[in-house]
Amino acid sequence: MSNAVGSLGGRIDVSGTTLGLAVGDLVLIGLFVVAGELQHGYSLTAQPGRIVGTALPFVIGWVVASVLAGVYTPAVYRAPRSAAIRTALAWVGAALVGQALRATALFHGDFALAFVLVSLGVGLVLLVPWRVAVAALVGRS
Repeated sequence: MSNAVGSLGGRIDVSGTTLGLAVGDLVLIGLFVVAGELQHGYSLTAQPGRIVGTALPFVIGWVVASVLAGVYTPAVYRAPRSAAIRTALAWVGAALVGQALRATALFHGDFALAFVLVSLGVGLVLLVPWRVAVAALVGRS
């Protein structure tokens, strides 16, 4: 049985499905960061703190934007079209929040237009098909 969290206006369904989706989302965001770090020649083992520092702004952005977009509700994760639209909106918000955080002294990096475009594109390519596939499977059951 699932339960919507009232304090967030019913934007999070507390269930095993939501947990699985959230883990999958975070794994894909992590994959995006790891691929970028490798592309730029950073060692995953020699600089693990750098990877965390790169991922954290995007994870913070995803937590905020995904809740606001309501991507963790049954109405979204059971309907492929809704999953695609809301996931895309959430990632755009997450990427912009992540980039804005990177432009502060709290995180390494800066606000670079090229990276904004790359992060938007790569994140959409990773997250949207994943969420549509899950919605297609969950919606059938």
